[in-house]
Amino acid sequence: MKFLLDTQAFLWFVLNDRALSQVACDLIVDPLNDILLSPATIGKLPSKLVLVSIKFLEILKHG
Repeated sequence: MKFLLDTQAFLWFVLNDRALSQVACDLIVDPLNDILLSPATIGKLPSKLVLVSIKFLEILKHG
């Protein structure tokens, strides 16, 4: 089966975020499934990763 992940679902998966359901994780890792990302998602990744980095640094700074 083919699945098109949006930017947030992709980031949740990559970052192992609990916001992504176990069912979704299982579908993504199933080798029988094709996981697709749109060009828009790929284009959004740099700005999303900057935001994730900023939040991470804030957590480190404030404990």
